[in-house]
Amino acid sequence: MNIDKLLKNVEKPIRYTGEEINMCKKDLNSIAFRYCFCFPDVYEIGMSHLGLRILYDLYNRREDTYCERAFAPWVDMEGLMRKNNIPLFSLETKTPLNEFDMLGFTLQYEMSYTNIINMLDLAGIPLLSNDRKENDPFIMAGGPCSYNSEPICDFFDFIVLGEGEELNMEVTDEWIKWKKTGEPRIKYLERISKIEGVYVPSFYDVTYNDDNTINSIKTNNENAKEIVTKRIIKNLDEVSYPEKWMVPYLSVVHDRPMLEIFRGCIRGCRFCQAGFLYRPVREKSVEVLEKNAKNLINNTGYEELALSSLSTSDYREFFKLADDLICDFKPRNVNLSLPSLRIDSVSLKLMDEVSNVRKAGLTFAPEAGTQRLRDVINKGITEEDILKGCELAFRSGWNNVKLYFMIGLPTETYDDLQGIVDLANKIVDVYYSIPKNERAKGLVVTVSTSTFVPKPFTPFQWCMQDDVETINKKQEFLKTNLTNRAIKYSWHDSKTSTLEAVLAKGDRKLNKVLLRAHELGCKFDSWGEFFDYDKWMQAFKDCNIDPFFYSRRKIPLDEVLPWEHINIMVTKEFFKKEYNNAMNEIVTPNCRTKCAGCGAAKFGCGVCFENKELAYDI
Repeated sequence: MNIDKLLKNVEKPIRYTGEEINMCKKDLNSIAFRYCFCFPDVYEIGMSHLGLRILYDLYNRREDTYCERAFAPWVDMEGLMRKNNIPLFSLETKTPLNEFDMLGFTLQYEMSYTNIINMLDLAGIPLLSNDRKENDPFIMAGGPCSYNSEPICDFFDFIVLGEGEELNMEVTDEWIKWKKTGEPRIKYLERISKIEGVYVPSFYDVTYNDDNTINSIKTNNENAKEIVTKRIIKNLDEVSYPEKWMVPYLSVVHDRPMLEIFRGCIRGCRFCQAGFLYRPVREKSVEVLEKNAKNLINNTGYEELALSSLSTSDYREFFKLADDLICDFKPRNVNLSLPSLRIDSVSLKLMDEVSNVRKAGLTFAPEAGTQRLRDVINKGITEEDILKGCELAFRSGWNNVKLYFMIGLPTETYDDLQGIVDLANKIVDVYYSIPKNERAKGLVVTVSTSTFVPKPFTPFQWCMQDDVETINKKQEFLKTNLTNRAIKYSWHDSKTSTLEAVLAKGDRKLNKVLLRAHELGCKFDSWGEFFDYDKWMQAFKDCNIDPFFYSRRKIPLDEVLPWEHINIMVTKEFFKKEYNNAMNEIVTPNCRTKCAGCGAAKFGCGVCFENKELAYDI
């Protein structure tokens, strides 16, 4: 496929060329299975995704498989492709996507759903799974949003739930076996539906009550499991990790290799979906991590390495690992990026050692302005922790502090919003309490707020979201009251958050809304310049569906949820207890302090078996 003429007329043509350092090349004549990893956003974002890197490497270690990549083309490139009848293609071989055996999309964010539909359309593949013929590629999905894929499930042949290192390889093995039999397409889906972690949406029927709530979710195929349970990797030391990290010729969002140190989180913040989806905590050993780190740096030439996890400070051998990596890499002028550190004197000293960059800023995520509301959301940080951390930072030469909050949290009042203002002002006071000769000049305190989005598989999945007008009033309150010249305020668009909540908690009825939104031209909805709220509201109107049925309604605890047939091994009873704890402002200890009996111990691995004492009975 010759695309050179197109590339002369588009922004950032390197997005579409491939040929990066460490890109995999294979002889197509020796391949039994061709797979394309599809990321529903532009190249710079997709190439920053760790899951893509891991699966790309894993697939291509197999001699019988070739994994290639495709990304959503920017609007200029898409326009030229449609004008010249060029279908969406892979970067490695420029093969049209409709010629692959299977396409895998990652569902990272609800606002990327229309990009998935647009990519299928641009590839010339029937959008709905029921319309695909025997020779069409299988379309699969995974990622965090796949745990409630109901709003977009009609577009996929199957969904994989959980971590893919073993699961995706089993799905591949079954495809190769199935292909040799000559059986029809449905037989492959029946084969893989027996694999733990595979969900075939068409094998399930959903019935509704007169009030639009769900009555039941039942299987319609004898091969399908009534409950689909996620897959995890029990021992992270035993799975492969990329040794040859692709090096783009274009600057990407996270332009450095990532060293994944553990999966899961011990903290239990009640708004955080990832903290529950990825339970239990499983750590890699220092020895394996140091080997991974050396491979990443030796095979790329990067001068920075990022440690990746949900909470870096919670890695039990963090300081040993950091010290070892400093000894290895500092003589080579390789910096370590250390996100998600708790700010204390040891961490500040460590940050001084690992990086030669200027002390640009430190980040705190109090999430709520008062201790009462922080207890509601189970955020294990106090005002004293924040102020003490800021004082240490200011005395060590930092002068830029970023504070992340959510507005619209359950039980929030304007007193809690005032708490955001008060906390920011107290941080300014801490700075000025330090003698001039002991602090850096030019204090900046950035207060950033996002809108609370109730997510499935959290204790707040039954909660309602504030409407746009209420959110805007709260944002205006903060704009009016954050008046100190050292404080800057930024906020997230309320309408985007509103739609995110609808799609996050939606059911199968939303598939037709997504299709209609695509027909109206919706795409790149996470990009402010393209998001069109009015078109979305038109799509809901055209489909005779009230979007706010899903987001602005307090759901009874006994209602059947759209994701009722999905099991993440954190029980619904646990979420109910945590919901009640939240409403009563009761804090649940973190997993290493006291087991709360969430249910993830049934996997038989991770942090769960380190403490036998329960905070309450399972």
